[in-house]
Amino acid sequence: MADTRRAMREGRRLLSRRIRAVLAGGLVFGVGAAMTLAAWNDSEYGNATFTAGRFDIVGATDGATFASHPVGTPAALTFSAPFSAMAPGNTTYALFSVRTANPSVAGTLQLSVTSTAGTGLATYLRYGVRTIAGTTCNGTTYTAGTAVVPDNSAMSTGGTGTQAVAANGGTTVNYCFAVTLPSTADNGAQGLTAIQTWQLTGTSS
Repeated sequence: MADTRRAMREGRRLLSRRIRAVLAGGLVFGVGAAMTLAAWNDSEYGNATFTAGRFDIVGATDGATFASHPVGTPAALTFSAPFSAMAPGNTTYALFSVRTANPSVAGTLQLSVTSTAGTGLATYLRYGVRTIAGTTCNGTTYTAGTAVVPDNSAMSTGGTGTQAVAANGGTTVNYCFAVTLPSTADNGAQGLTAIQTWQLTGTSS
């Protein structure tokens, strides 16, 4: 009988230890869950707004009064005398200055010929174009300039290479045009006219 009671007490103690062990395990699990749910977090974000710039070039025949001259309304270049009554051996000069507008990104310029018309004088004429340091375009400054169209070129000849222009009107390219009626022009050139249109194409960079 005593052994039975002793066995029962031992059984109750063993059961009690097991229950405490289970409860202890549950408490540990509960603490771990609470720590996970309480974790803090934070974030950082960044953004930017992108805006396209613009590219625009303007020209001036006097080196000072710049404006846009779109297709159909070219600037009238002011050639020196005797451009309206040329004789064999005469050379006449004209300035055309080009720069970027403000605002505008930087770019390059390319000279080309849009059209050569009139009653046939263009077949006799020869010309060249150089970039010059200032806005005075004459025989002296032309000679000191940098070639864009080689001397003695046919009127249909475009420019070679490109010329750089800074952003926001920061630099100006001064083109000096020299048009010659060669001394070898025969009597057939008398009274003829030539209408020449050049184009400066700007490309952003």
